[in-house]
Amino acid sequence: MQSPRRDTKGVSGVSSVPPCPSVRLDVWLDVACLFKTRSEAQKACTSGKVDVNGQRAKPHRVIHAGDHLQIGRPFGRRQRVIVREITDRHLPKADARRLYEDVTPAPSPQEVEMRRIERQYRAAVAPPRAPDRRTRRALRRLKEQG
Repeated sequence: MQSPRRDTKGVSGVSSVPPCPSVRLDVWLDVACLFKTRSEAQKACTSGKVDVNGQRAKPHRVIHAGDHLQIGRPFGRRQRVIVREITDRHLPKADARRLYEDVTPAPSPQEVEMRRIERQYRAAVAPPRAPDRRTRRALRRLKEQG
């Protein structure tokens, strides 16, 4: 037996699917383009980098319009976001930015300078990478010659 199809077209032929009243946190973070993938959003939630209304949130937490999110970002930054709209369907990036309001304060000049110095330090301290194919072959030729 086939299930009856819901007609999602309105009178004008335009899709009239109402927005969801609530959706899982990891799905919304992915749809709102705050993380590249849903699995990245899940990892951030399970590792405690996402707070909803001041409380640690798991990926399956249901969020609603008006919720305040804090997302831990690299170098100790905390992005603050207010949920404006809820949807579980992917949108173009420009439309996805309308789903939330970013209320993160601008970094102070001291923070900007500190992050710049930290990036330089990390680049200088980074372990050397394994040689690529061309370098390996050159090293092999040097060892065989001498």
